Amino acid sequence: MARTEQAGWKEDREFPFTREDFETVRRLVGEHTGIALSDIKSDMVYSRLTRRLRATGCGSFNEYLERLRSETSEELDHFVNALTTNLTAFFREAHHFDHLAETALPEMMALAKDRRLRLWSAGCSTGEEAYSMAMVVRETVPDDWDVRILATDLDTEVLRHAERGIYDAQRVQGMPQSRLRRHFLRGRRAYQGKVRVKDEVRRLVEFRRLNLIDRPWPMRDRFHAVFCRNVIIYFSKQTQRELFEHLTDYMRTPGWLYIGHSETLWQVTERFEPHGRTVYRMVG
Repeated sequence: MARTEQAGWKEDREFPFTREDFETVRRLVGEHTGIALSDIKSDMVYSRLTRRLRATGCGSFNEYLERLRSETSEELDHFVNALTTNLTAFFREAHHFDHLAETALPEMMALAKDRRLRLWSAGCSTGEEAYSMAMVVRETVPDDWDVRILATDLDTEVLRHAERGIYDAQRVQGMPQSRLRRHFLRGRRAYQGKVRVKDEVRRLVEFRRLNLIDRPWPMRDRFHAVFCRNVIIYFSKQTQRELFEHLTDYMRTPGWLYIGHSETLWQVTERFEPHGRTVYRMVG
């Protein structure tokens, strides 16, 4: 067992993990994702990356980090996937979906003369948020409207999960039976204890990998509503400012923005005005 003797760093670890190693990880994560890792994340970084050291056969963090610098993007993808957080649920922060159904979508339909609506789930994780948006659309918007939901994430593994649309049945516990029957299929035999999002819901959503710090973004349509929730909490203030300034180029006016319950746009941007709890509207 390697022993780390620096103050504040744990001893008796499987691999040596120095302050310099952590600083290198922090720099690489910042460069490739915009995420700002704090010192208290050191144990999390060690725990998640040791799996990659074992998988690649590296004997130390120094060796693994050297490999990251010299290899193709495949291992860099694994590195990013290991360090991104993917906590989500169907209809998480339910007031956002109530607002979407009762206020945003009716307004969008009143203004959309071409009968086209475009929504974006930025940081969609395993897909629950995007599918929740799609369910609200099916319950609110007539079938003859052209509605598309773009769902993006940096993590390629969660995107594969999202595209399948298959979840443990416990993930939908508490959802009204009427909504379950309309939007899900229950698994049988090998899929006992699972549910699958119906094709009618899945067809509304397109999943795509996107790094939010890349510029420009490859989307052509402007969005009527954007869910960017529990994403900016990991970014520095400057990265947040740049993100929302860029976002305004991809939104219609008026457009709706939803952010996470622990996030704020205060001292970040003046391009959005508050309309309730973590609900914002873009101003000209």
